[in-house]
Amino acid sequence: MNNPISGLIFFALLVVGFLVDAPIFMANQALGGFLGMVWFFTSMVIASGVQMAEQWEKGVVFQLGKFSRIAGPGLFFIIPVIEEVRKIDMRVLTMDIPSQQVITRDNVPVKINGVIFFKVDDPANAIIKVQDYRYAISQYSQTSLRDVIGQMTLDQLLTEREEIGKKIEANVEKDTEAWGLEVTGIRIQDIDMPEELKKMMSRQASAEREKRATITKAEGDREASANLAAAARTMAESPGAMQLRTLQTIDGLGPTASNTVVIAVPVNIMTAIDQLTQWGKKQDKPA
Repeated sequence: MNNPISGLIFFALLVVGFLVDAPIFMANQALGGFLGMVWFFTSMVIASGVQMAEQWEKGVVFQLGKFSRIAGPGLFFIIPVIEEVRKIDMRVLTMDIPSQQVITRDNVPVKINGVIFFKVDDPANAIIKVQDYRYAISQYSQTSLRDVIGQMTLDQLLTEREEIGKKIEANVEKDTEAWGLEVTGIRIQDIDMPEELKKMMSRQASAEREKRATITKAEGDREASANLAAAARTMAESPGAMQLRTLQTIDGLGPTASNTVVIAVPVNIMTAIDQLTQWGKKQDKPA
């Protein structure tokens, strides 16, 4: 039986038939047996008319081969023998797009696979207008993927996956809308390239990182040079700054006994010598 309710009705009809047929069978076994067989098949036919669709299903009912109505979800009835029903899953369905060998616009061979998400929007058209809507949308997705990727360069393929998925989705939805299908999304999963191309891209990425590191180091050296030049100007303009810097350096060595500092000429003597030199130059100048 198609569902538990149909099986329950079939069992109930058999019980009723047995109670009715029992006296007849006792009086005339041949007639009782014949009526029992007739009632068995009649019960089966009646029970088959009780149909049930789940919450996510719709039943497409055909009467003598012609479309009659959409039934469900829940319990519904059809005319046995005269009508038949095809149940359609109305949930979002997921289907893999098999790996495709595609040549990009810049003549790079790649293998791409993806996944398509779709649902049946009109169950009648999905049954009537296409033989197998699952197979049809799968084939159409593969064709559309090859067409879209063939118009892209390799760089676009690697950086614009979402845009590529939207283009494929638009192409598929435009042509499958008449089949009662709604495409909710297409995603590119894996992109497989030749090994030689992968090695070249790896070397390019490594060279790009080295370039950025060199530029960063050069900028750091330039900033350090500018800071050192500014410090030198400050010390030249303020003689006391050099003395303070010297004292800070000595203090930074710490009180450890293993550290020995030897100052050959005291800083104040060097300053005095410098002042005497400047005074001597002034005296040598003619009045």
